[in-house]
Amino acid sequence: MKEITRKLNGEIERLTNKTFKFDERIKEGWFSAVYFLKTKEIAERLVPDNQITMQFFQKNSAVLCGTDEAIALLHAFAKHPEQLEIHSLTDGDKIKPYETVLTVTGPYQYFGYLEGIIDGILARRTSVATNVYNVVKAARTSGKQKPIIFMGDRDDHYTQQAGDGYAAFIGGSTAQATHAMNEWWGKQGMGTMPHAMIQMFEGDVVAAANAYKEVYPNDELMVLVDYNNDVIVDSLRVAREFGDQLRGVRLDTSKNMVDKYFLRNQDIMGTFDPRGVNPELVFALRSALDQEGFHHVKIIASGGFTESRIREFEKLNVPVDMYGVGRNLLNIHIGFTGDNVMLNGVHQAKDGRQFRPNPRLKKVEYVT
Repeated sequence: MKEITRKLNGEIERLTNKTFKFDERIKEGWFSAVYFLKTKEIAERLVPDNQITMQFFQKNSAVLCGTDEAIALLHAFAKHPEQLEIHSLTDGDKIKPYETVLTVTGPYQYFGYLEGIIDGILARRTSVATNVYNVVKAARTSGKQKPIIFMGDRDDHYTQQAGDGYAAFIGGSTAQATHAMNEWWGKQGMGTMPHAMIQMFEGDVVAAANAYKEVYPNDELMVLVDYNNDVIVDSLRVAREFGDQLRGVRLDTSKNMVDKYFLRNQDIMGTFDPRGVNPELVFALRSALDQEGFHHVKIIASGGFTESRIREFEKLNVPVDMYGVGRNLLNIHIGFTGDNVMLNGVHQAKDGRQFRPNPRLKKVEYVT
């Protein structure tokens, strides 16, 4: 992880194919639209000396991610990549609508067939990074930054985990759920117990937590407490059992369920939606823990959280200490476009498109 360590220390040196491990079939054109492959062949046969400039942009205010991957792709699969002139912004840069983020200049047949793949890389990585950034920003509405755990492993194909985890890191997430999500930036996955572990101990949260502590004695103990749909009772049970050893409890109540706390206290019903992990439930849990002296126990909330929902919780000063967010961070809503805008040093592009120089772009040196 030497490459990513240098990046984390603030240097511009980029990740390479040693990190990305591209599919070698890219070189054969397997993942490229056929019309790009046909254009490549025509350029090779009829206009091999043309020099074109391709620029990439999108139409939103966003957090850019995927430039290292796109550049590594060019260096790995373009013909004569050392002859290409590449200028780029950097992963993590804030970008404006229509701002040029990457330009590539050289013979079309050297790299043109990679256009669609580059668009896709930038679109997915930037979408995830931007989603996470917005969630992280929402989680500090109350003035204190709350950690965000990226839990998107079950919401997309497993092959996306490494790239999505990196994009989440660029966006500002604190931790990722799987080891794969951390592969590109040198950490390990974070997590303690799923509902399946509690099920193995017949719904006994304390027994499950004791088993976890026995096998992983050096881990910080964070216990899932909604299995029995009674988060306050089960939270107090584990807090009394483990005392200072208990780091936190996690609520993951289904949005279709009403916790038993409300069923026992129906006099407080009627003025709010009691389903799922709601503000009133979290307030009641914090109060119950504090009343018994468990001020140190953190509350982690997960299950259907979005940017707007987190912002609502923060405006209400709901005492959540950490949020777990999954599928809502994987909404791919930012699309990139690659346009050929210069031909042999002269503007040449389809109507409505033009070369947009960007003084923020930095020249990229070829790395093998």
